[in-house]
Amino acid sequence: MERILAASVAVAACAAAVAATALGGGRPAATCGPALPDGLASIGAAEQVVSVVVPRSSSTRATLRLWRLSGGCWVAAGGPWPAWVGQRGVSENRHEGDRTTPAGAFGIGPKMYGVAADPGVRYPYRRVRCGDWWVEDPRSPYYNRFHHVPCGTRPPFRVTDEELAHSPTAYRHFAVIAFNVDPIVPGRGSGIFLHASTGRPTVGCVSLDVPHLVTTLRWLRPAADPVIVIGTRAMIRQL
Repeated sequence: MERILAASVAVAACAAAVAATALGGGRPAATCGPALPDGLASIGAAEQVVSVVVPRSSSTRATLRLWRLSGGCWVAAGGPWPAWVGQRGVSENRHEGDRTTPAGAFGIGPKMYGVAADPGVRYPYRRVRCGDWWVEDPRSPYYNRFHHVPCGTRPPFRVTDEELAHSPTAYRHFAVIAFNVDPIVPGRGSGIFLHASTGRPTVGCVSLDVPHLVTTLRWLRPAADPVIVIGTRAMIRQL
């Protein structure tokens, strides 16, 4: 009888472990601690997540953390670090010129940029030079895209900001947050970056001090399909 009972217990334990593993994406669910990316359908197949959490939608300060998928569990990979967002906080209905940072889940653009030399990122990197612009004119066919014109010439679009090379502090290094890219909707918003802090709120980007920015940009891997999620905790839970 004792052998039969022991065998039954062992079978039950084995079945429970198999079930837990299936639910936990390859590891028993009980071994996964709580993590912000848990259950976010909008991150798709991402294996890296950057979270930018504000206490209120009107806040200009945020907390940025890095998360990576390991054995079916999300684990902390960096942070928490203080970050800046838009002068008018974050918005789920961002549009051109409203000085908010878009709330939601977004990919990372296929190329990184910077006025300074490549700090060792895993993405293709363009050293910004004279004539490099990010187009903010909704009427332009280049809207919300990088565009280069010969240095010193007038660009073929309405200029609303300085060319990239004229912002050496903010654009020392930056990644493009893939907001309003597929499709690009004129007027919805343009030039949303993860860039270096200037010590004050942004006009719609997310900014970090240079050491933490460089750590983040070096950590991001194109093959990991990274996603950045931005908003209050309530906003992010709905993604």
